[in-house]
Amino acid sequence: MSKFLEIALVAAMFATPAAAEAIKLGRPALPEEVAAWDIDVAPRDVGLPEGSGDVTTGEELFVEKCAYCHGDFGEGVDRWPVLAGGQGSLTEPRPVKTIGSYWPYLSTVWDYVHRAMPFPEPQSLSVDETYAITAYLLYVNDIVDEDFVLSKENFASIKLPNEDNFYDDDRDTVEVPRFSVEPCMENCKEKAEIVMRAAVLDVTPEDAAARKAREEAAARAAEGAETGTAAAETATAAAPAESAEGEAAQGAIDPELAARGEKVFKKCKACHQVGEGAKNKTGPHLDGVVGRKAAAVEDFKYSSAMRAAAEDGLVWDAEALHAFLKKPKAFIKGTKMGFSGLKKDSDIDAVIEYLRQFGG
Repeated sequence: MSKFLEIALVAAMFATPAAAEAIKLGRPALPEEVAAWDIDVAPRDVGLPEGSGDVTTGEELFVEKCAYCHGDFGEGVDRWPVLAGGQGSLTEPRPVKTIGSYWPYLSTVWDYVHRAMPFPEPQSLSVDETYAITAYLLYVNDIVDEDFVLSKENFASIKLPNEDNFYDDDRDTVEVPRFSVEPCMENCKEKAEIVMRAAVLDVTPEDAAARKAREEAAARAAEGAETGTAAAETATAAAPAESAEGEAAQGAIDPELAARGEKVFKKCKACHQVGEGAKNKTGPHLDGVVGRKAAAVEDFKYSSAMRAAAEDGLVWDAEALHAFLKKPKAFIKGTKMGFSGLKKDSDIDAVIEYLRQFGG
């Protein structure tokens, strides 16, 4: 910490003349010194400065300043936080807590980005850059469209999906009285017994019998997955003649190439699902995508650019998929997909082969 920041911090702690006089330390902070520290934005947008920023500018800034930790479209890199997706996951064993699924207020997003980000250079973003990045974060969470411009004037109109599920801290009136009474020390059990285990978090110590049960359950799950694959192959074999003809036209699936594609597809799983029970997330599910018309998944909100491409007759054959996965934004200008693309042609071929396994 620089000497100036040390002095400013001490001055802020004893900002009032009375405090400085009583402690005999430092001097009252100057108005400009207080202003330098007073940059927080509170819920209900208190302290929000004048400014604006659009989604397109925000995407460019995000790729430059944020993507190395959070991924090109907020999917998270390594153990850095995921910022997009996760809608509907809060009741699942492994909830994905993102801006779109969990955060309560947009002002919290703006304030944190402006005060603490990017990680190596906090407070290096201008006000307008912060508005733009916040707009992009709204976009990748499907809250606004690609032409949206965020400003102080329309800020209050944006409501994050999970806001209503937050409530005021009531522990002082509920939990404190409940746990402040004299504990009961009568009719206690003779022996403590573990009746439930935090299997997902893996925090409860387990004995040999519990470990064996867990391993057997994992083995049964693996066996079930293999059975499901066999069933899928049987269903494919019994598919209508049209599907069989399409498969023949494309050729038999290369298992080795598809297996490689499954590994590469991990880069896509933050936004896309495939297989039984696949649902739309930040991106549409990709079951049956190979050979499918563009923008054809029901109940998914496509970008206007993707809808226009569909109207022009775009079909996701192997050639179109290869070009799109190579450079999405070059293939469809204005696409909602923030991923920059796969660099290796071999990886693209592998992913396409992997996706061929999942019929519509």
